[in-house]
Amino acid sequence: MSNEIPNPRKTETNVDRLFVDRWSPRSFDSTPIPEEDLKTIFEAARWAPSCFNEQPWTFFYATDGPDREAFNSVLNKFNREWTAGAPLLGFSATRRFFEKNGKPNTAAEHDLGAAWISFTFQARMMGYYTHAMAGFDHDKVYDVLNLSRDKWVVVAAFVIGKRGPKEALNEDLQQNESPNERKPLAEVMHKGPLG
Repeated sequence: MSNEIPNPRKTETNVDRLFVDRWSPRSFDSTPIPEEDLKTIFEAARWAPSCFNEQPWTFFYATDGPDREAFNSVLNKFNREWTAGAPLLGFSATRRFFEKNGKPNTAAEHDLGAAWISFTFQARMMGYYTHAMAGFDHDKVYDVLNLSRDKWVVVAAFVIGKRGPKEALNEDLQQNESPNERKPLAEVMHKGPLG
């Protein structure tokens, strides 16, 4: 039985289906991700553009054992419940300052976003799904990852894996286990200044 779910999304232009078929499920198959696949996905993120080629991001991940337990402990209760089946749980973080001159890197989170979407699209092209989350303890995570709060920003938690059956989720989550819609194009592009 296939775990694929019909995608009713309609685009306003002839954009590639890769963009439209990316969505964030909550039901994941617990089968481990082969190391070579994982390296390929992280390799895609490595090639993302960044200000002054700083590449300020790092993806921290855990698959099992004490590290996975520690990573789980940082998630809020809601996210802990549905992420339990995912084979990999991680956190994306970025350095606050440029390595070359110590100045604040105001583009760091933008650049991490570029790396994340590269990671996500490569994963999708290989048949995997990702789901990023903001629901975690934004203080405790620094202790779990052994990161300095002064030097790093932990931006998001994430899981990756093959899709699992939506029946593995509770009834409320099953109702939302499908691609969602987007704002109209006119709401996200604006020629000239606002107003």
